[in-house]
Amino acid sequence: MKLHINGRDLEIADAAGERRLIEFLREDLDLTGAKNACDIGACGACTILVDDAPLKICIKRVKDVVGHRVLTIEGMAAPDGTLHPLQRAFVERGAIQCGFCTPGMVLVAHAFLLKNPRPTRDQIRKAINGNLCRCTGYQQIIDAIEEASVHYRGAEAPAQAAEPAHV
Repeated sequence: MKLHINGRDLEIADAAGERRLIEFLREDLDLTGAKNACDIGACGACTILVDDAPLKICIKRVKDVVGHRVLTIEGMAAPDGTLHPLQRAFVERGAIQCGFCTPGMVLVAHAFLLKNPRPTRDQIRKAINGNLCRCTGYQQIIDAIEEASVHYRGAEAPAQAAEPAHV
């Protein structure tokens, strides 16, 4: 069975297909950005992107992403570790505090900005609605997404890392 994660193809045993995706990524691939918090797909801490769409993976199996492009937070940075402009905006705007929700929040924002590079603040609020944060109060997160939206506009399409930081 083949998986395409963070720009790389991986061959895995067919038996892994029934494993929970969150556990497989964290335990087998050491991609620990996605967190298992609620176990029912409600909080967004486990969010990754599948074909550029957010997917809450605490309720998904490995087999659910076979044949699709998977992007985890680890695949957002450049191979040399340079943060993606969206990640930098989160840091610079203080949109991270404890950091637990940050990977899922960044990926949801990335998917949203790929579709809407000129969002209003209200559209940003709606886009991150399914991701909970207990620390920031959301204002800094909205500010960071708004600031990073400039990167997604026009000819300056988002530069996803061609090769992931690590898989």
